[in-house]
Amino acid sequence: MSNSRKFFVIGNWKMNVNKAKIDSIVKIMSSASLDPNTEAVVGCPSCYLTYARQELPSEISVAAQNCYKVSRGNFSGEISPEMIQECGGDWVIIGHPERRTIFGERDDFIQEKMAHAQEAGIKVIACVCETQEDRQQNLTEEVLQSQMASLASAITDWSRVVLAFEALWASNTGVLATPAQVQEVLSMMRRWLRDNVSDKVANSTRILYAGSVSSSNCQHLAMLPDLDGFLVGSAALKSDIVDIINSRRSYVSQIIDSSTSQMSTMTL
Repeated sequence: MSNSRKFFVIGNWKMNVNKAKIDSIVKIMSSASLDPNTEAVVGCPSCYLTYARQELPSEISVAAQNCYKVSRGNFSGEISPEMIQECGGDWVIIGHPERRTIFGERDDFIQEKMAHAQEAGIKVIACVCETQEDRQQNLTEEVLQSQMASLASAITDWSRVVLAFEALWASNTGVLATPAQVQEVLSMMRRWLRDNVSDKVANSTRILYAGSVSSSNCQHLAMLPDLDGFLVGSAALKSDIVDIINSRRSYVSQIIDSSTSQMSTMTL
């Protein structure tokens, strides 16, 4: 577990909210005691970016769920990084697995969006994903490294990028990835950064996990040495998000309690 990389949790609302639902989530997050050592972000539909920014506590940042590769033009239905920032958004999610698989966004297109987002100065949660077919055919490393290489070629400022890995075979499928499976992939990703970018980037870049993260499994996953947080889907729509944001604090508290107990035993 790294002490230098601040824990990061983004709750991605996807297309599951309206103003009433946002109000409900804001009430949950505003009334809870959230770990100040966790950077908390919500992924909001573009039409509600301004509303979410107005309603949420200032310490919770807002991200758009997607953006286009240029600042303006005749691109009906798209939104630019500049527009996101003007609506109060600090972050944008790029290359989300649903964009890759449902909407057919290819690596080269995602690369172009990443390049413009960096140019615009917005912070990015950059996603890579593994499908069930990738895992069954033992292509996990090959597929993820290809996606990472495409992203990395467009990144000029790694301090404004968080990476997120999603195991699609463990997302709303009833199958949960084991901590060992998650750590294996995150370790590979960090090793790739070390070998292909730099030691500094490998040591400082936060890597998140996505894949049916909930109150029941977040604390165990939070102990993984190469995990720096979560990209959360359905659990972000309910009170689970509080437990997930606080999952690292709970683990640290357990360590402190255990150490205190051991010291007390030693002095008896």
